[in-house]
Amino acid sequence: MAFVRVAALSQLPEGGALGVEAAGRRIAVARVDGEVYAFADNCSHRDFPLSHGEVDAAARTITCEWHGAAFCLLTGEPTCAPAFRPIAIYPAKVEDGAVWVEIADEPAPAEKAGGLRSLGI
Repeated sequence: MAFVRVAALSQLPEGGALGVEAAGRRIAVARVDGEVYAFADNCSHRDFPLSHGEVDAAARTITCEWHGAAFCLLTGEPTCAPAFRPIAIYPAKVEDGAVWVEIADEPAPAEKAGGLRSLGI
């Protein structure tokens, strides 16, 4: 596992999300109260980019703009329907003005279970 630089911190607005590609994966990063969170950039319900969604700072969630599924930024667990499968979460840090995400050599559990592809549900 290694940390990969995915963006300058200045590219990530407070209370917002940004979609990036790192190590061949679509990853989103969100910034809430100075903390940075990294997660799979696709809704487990219909494979829509979560980076287009709305971050709720108080609840620490991101809501998919397509069908309204929401996910916890800390655990990846869905907090409401229509999603029932979690999204992958990645360790993230800020260092030297940049956002870094730790990418495992193996697929994350959600990727192995098909969480990163649309199942047409």
